[in-house]
Amino acid sequence: MSKNIRVLVDGHGGDDAPTMIVDALALIDAKQKKSNDSSPIQLGICGQPEVLEPVLAAKGLTDVVTIVPARDVIEMCDTPTVALRRKKQSSIHVGARAVRDGDWDVLVSAGNTGALMAISKLILKTLPGIDRPAIASMIPAADGGSTFFLDIGANVDCSSEHLVQFAVMGSCYLQAAENMENPRVGLLNIGSEDAKGTDVIKVAAARLRESKLNFIGNVEGTDLFSDRVDVVVCDGFVGNVALKTMEGLAKLMFKQVKQELTSNIVAKAGALLARGALTRVKDTLSPSEHNGAPLLGLNGIVVKSHGSADAYAYSCAIEVAIREVEANLIERTIETMNEVMEAT
Repeated sequence: MSKNIRVLVDGHGGDDAPTMIVDALALIDAKQKKSNDSSPIQLGICGQPEVLEPVLAAKGLTDVVTIVPARDVIEMCDTPTVALRRKKQSSIHVGARAVRDGDWDVLVSAGNTGALMAISKLILKTLPGIDRPAIASMIPAADGGSTFFLDIGANVDCSSEHLVQFAVMGSCYLQAAENMENPRVGLLNIGSEDAKGTDVIKVAAARLRESKLNFIGNVEGTDLFSDRVDVVVCDGFVGNVALKTMEGLAKLMFKQVKQELTSNIVAKAGALLARGALTRVKDTLSPSEHNGAPLLGLNGIVVKSHGSADAYAYSCAIEVAIREVEANLIERTIETMNEVMEAT
């Protein structure tokens, strides 16, 4: 790590905030101390000091984590309009301004997704050539690979232009953050044939074929877990339903396998012999391992965590943010985007 990275978290976002968030910060701090890194990560938490101070003290983090005061709290039931207009001193507002002003490098939040997106867009603005930010997620794929999937919930209604921009952002992200030279981009559709899909998808596909992106055409839901595509693009409605379906299916599989492997003595013996392999499969498919969705297209780094995340999952989101800062994501994305957008 070549520089001191300053990570600010939203102290009031998430189902079990702030205890879960402070526990996650403790995990990051312990990992840093164990690694003996010469450039430690600076940790901050944004929120109401009277709420956060006792929790930090109980975990022994008073001298480790900086409190950035914020008066208001955005609730999960608050609309983006309410969050924007009536809670301008919220932890998300204050955190986004701190990133904009250069006081902190990144903001991580498990709070209200709509509010986080709206506030981040208002304060940080979008990159040149981008109309709407998108939320992306890395999902496990075949042979230990992964697929970068966007949008997963930020934009319910999208035009063909928005889908093209998402494709550009996804490709740029993998090039900048994952050092992938020429990511393969696909449009999620009901079939691989060019004649299928809505007019929006057909127009987007036509434009992507003329671009400098490595566009492989339409892909189907089964391709999300294959090794034939690196970036899959869709609107936020489809993406969110698909992602939640994946998570629900993973939980169902774990539950069913556990029931079968504990159903009798023979099954229990087999489970004992295969324990190592089963643990590796569980770790690969666990949503916690893939927590941390970057908000792409913003002129600043913001990462969204699941609202129901536990401390370990939230620490994974923090690590996603750290990797983005290490990769100089914004600067490299702008450079790559300028090249790609010339013919897009």
